[in-house]
Amino acid sequence: MNHVDTPPSIEWRATELKRIKAAAVAGPSERATLAQHAKGKLTARERVDFLLDPGTFQEVEALRRHRATGFGLEDRRPYTDGVVTGWGLVHGRTVFVYAHDFRIFGGALGEAHAEKIHKVMDLAAAAGAPLVSLNDGAGARIQEGVAALAGYGGIFTRNTRMSGVIPQISVMLGPCAGGAAYSPALTDFVFMVRGTSQMFITGPDVVQTVTGEEVSQDGLGGADVHANTSGVATFAYDDEESCLEDVRYLLSLLPANNRQQPPRVTCDDPEDRRTGRLLEVVPANPHQAYDIRAVIEELVDEGEYFEIQPGWAGNVVCALTRLGGHVTGIVANQPAALAGVLDIHASEKAARFVQLCDAFNIPLVTLVDVPGFLPGVDQEHGGIIRHGAKLLYAYCNATVPRIQLILRKAYGGAYIVMDSRSIGCDLSLAWPGNEIAVMGAEGAANVVFRREIASATDPDAVREQRIKEYRAELMHPYYAAERGLVDDVIDPAESRAVLIRSLAMLRAKHADLPSRKHGNPPV
Repeated sequence: MNHVDTPPSIEWRATELKRIKAAAVAGPSERATLAQHAKGKLTARERVDFLLDPGTFQEVEALRRHRATGFGLEDRRPYTDGVVTGWGLVHGRTVFVYAHDFRIFGGALGEAHAEKIHKVMDLAAAAGAPLVSLNDGAGARIQEGVAALAGYGGIFTRNTRMSGVIPQISVMLGPCAGGAAYSPALTDFVFMVRGTSQMFITGPDVVQTVTGEEVSQDGLGGADVHANTSGVATFAYDDEESCLEDVRYLLSLLPANNRQQPPRVTCDDPEDRRTGRLLEVVPANPHQAYDIRAVIEELVDEGEYFEIQPGWAGNVVCALTRLGGHVTGIVANQPAALAGVLDIHASEKAARFVQLCDAFNIPLVTLVDVPGFLPGVDQEHGGIIRHGAKLLYAYCNATVPRIQLILRKAYGGAYIVMDSRSIGCDLSLAWPGNEIAVMGAEGAANVVFRREIASATDPDAVREQRIKEYRAELMHPYYAAERGLVDDVIDPAESRAVLIRSLAMLRAKHADLPSRKHGNPPV
C-alpha cells in the first residue's frame, strides 16, 4: 500500500517563515553587530528605523540571496545579500530607502545586491516618492567581477533618469570608494559623518603609489574635506543620529516629486510682520561687511532656515526656508565672505541650488549685495566665464516664481547674473539705498575721466568731484526704477510682507519652455 507524505501544516510553514525572517533581520552574528557599534556606527536596520517613522518600514526582498559561485561564495549565501531595501514614512509621507549592511560582505555590491537596489529605485520612480540611500559599502564585490560593475551601471542610469523627478538623498555612513562614489554625486544631496564616512575615486595607497603623496582616508575624502574643500558633500555631522534627523527635516521641505508642490505648514509668524531691524543689520556704507544670515533670519518664518552647503563657497548663501508657510529657496550674496563677490565655486553652488528649486517647484528669492565677479589670474584660468555662465543658465532656464531684492550694491555682470529683470525674474525689488551700475562710482570715475584727472592740477579734488557726479547721475536709488528695471523701491521694514504677497500672487505662475530634447548648459 502506497503512503503519501502529509504536507506540512499552515502553522508549521508560518513558524518556518518567522524563523527565516528572524534570521534575515538578525544579520550574520552578534559579533559582527558589536564590531559595527565599536566603530561608532549603527547597523543598516538601526539606521532605517531611525530615519523612518516608527513601525512604518515595509521591507522588500529580505530573503534575496546571491547565486554566484567560486572563491567560496557558494558557501556564503546570507539573506538580504548585504543590503536592506523597502519603504516607509517620514513625517507621514512615503519615502523609499536602501541601506548597505557592512556586516555582510562589507556591504560590497554584487549582482543580487544591485538588483535589489534597482528594484527599490524603480518602485520609488513609479510611486513618485523620494529615495534615500544609506551608504556603507566597500564598493564592487570583487569575487563577482563584471557582474558587480554592471550593477553600478544600472544604479547610475536610474540616478540620472530620476534626476529632477524625485528627490534623491545620499547619506554616507561608511566608506565609498571607486566608481561607487559616482552615485552620490548624481543625487540631489550628500550627507556625511565625520570620522566614519569617506569618499574617493582612488584610495590613499593608490595615491601614494602613483604620486608619492601620503594622506589618510579622512585627509583624502573625509566629511570635512568634501563639505569645505571639494563641495561634494552638502552637509557634515559629528554623529549618525543628528545626520539622519536632518535628513528627516530636509524631506519635510521637499515635495514627493516634480509634479507636486512642497508641503505647506501653518504659519504663526504674522505675514505682515515688520522687519525694521534690517535697518540695523545692513550698514548704509556699501563697503561695510555684515552677515546676510541675519537678514534671512529676519525675513523668514520664525527665523528658521536650512542652509545648503554651509561650509563651501561661503561668499554665497543658499537656503531652504518658509515664507508665509510656503517653502522658498533663498540665494544671497554674503558680504561677510570675500565682500560677497561671485567666483567659480559660488557660481557653481548657486547654480545647482537654483536648478534644484526649479526642478521641485520651489520659488526663488534672490538677495543681492554684490560688487562683481572676483578678479584674478586663477579665476580666469580656472574658467570663471563658463562657471559663472552656469548660474546665468540656471536662472534663465528656471520657470518657478523668481523675485530679486537688491539690498545695497549690484554692479556689473554680477548684477545681471543674480536674477535681474533682464534675465527673466518676475519681480525686481530694491531698498532705497540701492546702487545698480556697471561698477562702483570710484572705479567708473577713474575710467571715464582718467585723462581729465591725470591732467588736473589737483587730481584728487577732480576725482572726488567726478565720483559725486557719477553717483548722482547714474547710481541714485531710483535710476533703475525709472527705466523699469526695478519694479518697486520698498521700505526695508516691509520686506517680509511684500515678499509674501508677491509670492502669493505668483503661485499659479505657468511658463512654457521651447520644445527641445534638453539644453546644453556650460560645464
